[in-house]
Amino acid sequence: MLVAAAVCPCPPLLVPEMAAGAAGELDAARTACVDALGLLAASRPDRLYVVGPADEGARGTFPAGSTGSFAGFGVDLSVQLGTGPAVERRLPTSLAIAAWLLRRADWADAPVEGLGVEEPLEAGRCASTGRQLAAAADRVALLVMGDGSACRTLKAPGYLDERAAAFDAEAARALGAADVGALLGLDENLAYELKAAGRAPWQVLAGAAEGADLDGRLLYEAAPYGVGYFVAAWS
Repeated sequence: MLVAAAVCPCPPLLVPEMAAGAAGELDAARTACVDALGLLAASRPDRLYVVGPADEGARGTFPAGSTGSFAGFGVDLSVQLGTGPAVERRLPTSLAIAAWLLRRADWADAPVEGLGVEEPLEAGRCASTGRQLAAAADRVALLVMGDGSACRTLKAPGYLDERAAAFDAEAARALGAADVGALLGLDENLAYELKAAGRAPWQVLAGAAEGADLDGRLLYEAAPYGVGYFVAAWS
């Protein structure tokens, strides 16, 4: 059963070593992420699943000990998901950032496993995956990584799309209210067009939370680089 969840963004710039001189611009987001992880720890889960967007070659499960690297971004920094011996399973960027967040928060409260979700995965399959995760232990927690639209401004990665602000506003409202129905109702095609990489992980969360009667809080909402970033805590 799902007892708590944290929703965090996954831009590489969330890791200060990646941001260099611009690291301070996401200080508030980092603080909100640590606060959300604190609420996860307080729920005393038996198991933590980390869910994030992944390309086709990096989808699937990642056991504790899976490693990630930011060398592709020009930074000599490696991370490991959970504790124990390293295993030969390379984390996608979203899960590597989650591993960094967990290390920053000194997570040691429950065994950890990762799940990389492809962006095109339809809502029904996302929800079904979430239900399976929630049923895996008596007390399950989720750390859900994902960004909103990348089309919020002219300088955004996806350029400006006038539909982006409304999409992100509804996503932020649903995440802050733990509104399962609204998250499952996010339009898959629109999310794809707006380059919203969080849509599929958020819908996995929605499936996991069905019937759990969790309350939500939106801890952070901004689009500093033309991309919607949200931090929320469900408990």
